Amino acid sequence: MKKRPKILVVGSLMMNQGIETSVIPEEGQTVMGEDIKKSPGGKGANQAVQMARLGADVTLIGKIGRDRDGEELVKVCKEAGVNTEQIIYDDVLPTGSSIVLLETVPGQKVKKRSIVIPGATTQLTVDEIAYLEDEMDKYDLVVLQNAIPMEVNEAIAGYAYKHEVDVVLNPIPAKKLSKELMECVTYLIVNEQAAKSMTGIKIHSDWKREWTRFNLDEARVVSAVIRGRGVPTVLITLAEKGVIMNTPERFYYKKAIEDVEMVDPRAAGDAFIGAFCTRICTDDSIGKVLSIANYTAALSIATEGAIESLPTSKQVREYMEQKRDA
Repeated sequence: MKKRPKILVVGSLMMNQGIETSVIPEEGQTVMGEDIKKSPGGKGANQAVQMARLGADVTLIGKIGRDRDGEELVKVCKEAGVNTEQIIYDDVLPTGSSIVLLETVPGQKVKKRSIVIPGATTQLTVDEIAYLEDEMDKYDLVVLQNAIPMEVNEAIAGYAYKHEVDVVLNPIPAKKLSKELMECVTYLIVNEQAAKSMTGIKIHSDWKREWTRFNLDEARVVSAVIRGRGVPTVLITLAEKGVIMNTPERFYYKKAIEDVEMVDPRAAGDAFIGAFCTRICTDDSIGKVLSIANYTAALSIATEGAIESLPTSKQVREYMEQKRDA
């Protein structure tokens, strides 16, 4: 990577409680779990750490409580090389947290379900980030998610648009997106569940299709519908089926990496986004950007944890060489 991109990430920092179980309980049922582990994460923190580990100059802004979870999150992000000086503290509410249920059935892919308790995350205000309007032109890219208040996302995206800085939006958790926000976004990245939530159209799996493993026509329609709302470029990640990217110039499809041992998928989406954001700021071709992002996500899946699973650029290079030589 010739250029070290300067990226601003505004989003959530959360402490995850990961629970592994082979049986998801029904109403009124109690089941035995296999394991429980505490892991620092949150989409903002995960994506920022992934970018830093891949060589980007990253600043992270979010709101946390004055508690041990907040301290640990800041420590982990700093150790990864993220600038945490602009993180804001809430004197009343605790740091956000999440419960991640990992359904681990032998012989089947791991299924993930999450419940988020936002805590201080949703208390970030426009007044607290208004200073960014005068600092926006020093960044190459701004990255946002939906865990923070919509009016904050709208303000930051507006500052970036004014200064002609590209904006990446990962609208998770799903919520209605304003016209004002959508028109300031350059790249919108969603998974297939969020894409369905936004459009009402499901992209069906089709394992008879040897190349794509999904209905490519439906993917084209879904991404076109989202683009029609004002976003120039839409990416839809499709887990083990790969990723599609619909731009003003053309439509791209990149297969997922094959023969990947799935240990923990919780940070795969953030690993993909972190890699995409880092590489899209360079002179790489779109094909290369998507390929590196897919390899990064695949490598994270093979490692337990959230932030702990996010690979360095050296690890990604070695993994790419290993898979190509196999």
